[in-house]
Amino acid sequence: MNKQVMKGEELVKVAVAALEDVKAQDILVIDVRDKQSITDYMIIATGTSNRQINAMLEKVREMVKAKGAKPLGEEGKGDSDWVLLDLDDVIVHMMTASARQFYDLERLWKGAEQSRAADGKHHSPEFTHEHFTKLNKDQE
Repeated sequence: MNKQVMKGEELVKVAVAALEDVKAQDILVIDVRDKQSITDYMIIATGTSNRQINAMLEKVREMVKAKGAKPLGEEGKGDSDWVLLDLDDVIVHMMTASARQFYDLERLWKGAEQSRAADGKHHSPEFTHEHFTKLNKDQE
């Protein structure tokens, strides 16, 4: 029996660490548990090129698999400006800056709790790192 050992917040931590490892920019974690039922968290990260986005995808996939989690699916590989990795409890969106600005998922999920990774930079000062800091403390 193949069971997924990581859930929710633990999976978020591993995915964010993988994204940081390959220099993803502006990593945002959005808690959508109270907004819909398809997933618990969404992570949005920016890559500087399609090549970096593919490296981000590979690194996240590699690190979650090493922890025993099995991705459910991927969308947009290759030359796409937006790649999605479905980890069941967490969906990771990896996008170029122009695609991220165009689709503006942050605005779509504006009512949900959002947090930036420690070195994340954003065009709006209203977002804080409190939830992400709490996630890290909860896992210690």
